[in-house]
Amino acid sequence: MAANMRHDGGHGRVPWRVVGWGAAALLLSLPAIAMRFTAEVDWDETDFIVMGIMIAAVGLGIEFLVRKSNSLAYRLGAVLALLTAFLTIWANLAVGMIGSEDNGFNLLFGGMLAVALTGAAVSKFEPAGMARATVVTAIVQAMVSAVGLSADVRGGVFSMAFAGLWLLAAFLFRKAARETARVDATV
Repeated sequence: MAANMRHDGGHGRVPWRVVGWGAAALLLSLPAIAMRFTAEVDWDETDFIVMGIMIAAVGLGIEFLVRKSNSLAYRLGAVLALLTAFLTIWANLAVGMIGSEDNGFNLLFGGMLAVALTGAAVSKFEPAGMARATVVTAIVQAMVSAVGLSADVRGGVFSMAFAGLWLLAAFLFRKAARETARVDATV
């Protein structure tokens, strides 16, 4: 399956890039569709621009990271880490992880994302380094969430669940690192 992810089409292969970017376009169009049926969804141009930039950043991040390794575990870890970062930003912009979106406490999650990005860059996006970076990010997410429990129990618990997503990404990166070590040992 990992080999199939490298191709854009062909005999029986899934065109992953077309599917991914098509899903991104569909996701961006959903609020516009919803606005035709309900007044509860009320996006303006700025909302669409911000969401478009966020979705494009995730898509480009996936494009970059899936080329870093042929390992399916690495690719799944990368997609999960990017989607977790995206959901963190989206939740903060929409309703806020802790309290409302106007709660200054939510700015701490930006620092957590900076930890993730810095760790990934320092590790040169290698699987073992990505595993460490996502574990540290999970710890920071859990710490911020634990402190946030005093301000908003629901939000603190909700954001704590994201630490689990970071740990799952770390597990996948660790699996990819082991696969890489096995291949290197046989060469």
